[in-house]
Amino acid sequence: MLALAALVIAGGAAAQEPAAPPGELTLQQANAIVAGALERARERSFNPLTVVVLDAGGQLKAMQREDGASMFRFDIAVGKAYASVGMGASSRYLAERARENPNFFITLAATADGKFLPQTGGVLIRDADGRVLGAAGASGAAGAEDEEALLFGIRAAGLFTDIED
Repeated sequence: MLALAALVIAGGAAAQEPAAPPGELTLQQANAIVAGALERARERSFNPLTVVVLDAGGQLKAMQREDGASMFRFDIAVGKAYASVGMGASSRYLAERARENPNFFITLAATADGKFLPQTGGVLIRDADGRVLGAAGASGAAGAEDEEALLFGIRAAGLFTDIED
């Protein structure tokens, strides 16, 4: 135990993030996405955001809620990201599809215990080979602003999306 503590204090191998298998989102990448998204939101003076990153299995990987973000923002951001990763498309596209087939999307929301929100502000995260690593969601500003912040964060982390600007 003392050897492990010494390695951590000295900055040795035990203090480094374990390597994720290929095709998996790392904690470092998830945190970079959140940091980049919040950086863009402050540069553009968006309302306070909550930003979440989910892995490909829909599990929370990283989250931050800015001071002043209202209490529902976390749940909304998760719902946007969860819808994106669950359907394999950014929520902007899901919102368009929901208008065409509302009953299907209402059923999806019920099936997902309400965590499924097809509204702009959830963005799919892909690696250079096009594999889905997860999704990021933001809430607090207008949907297009939430999305803009996420796109900046994802690209700043060296990753890709399914959204063409």
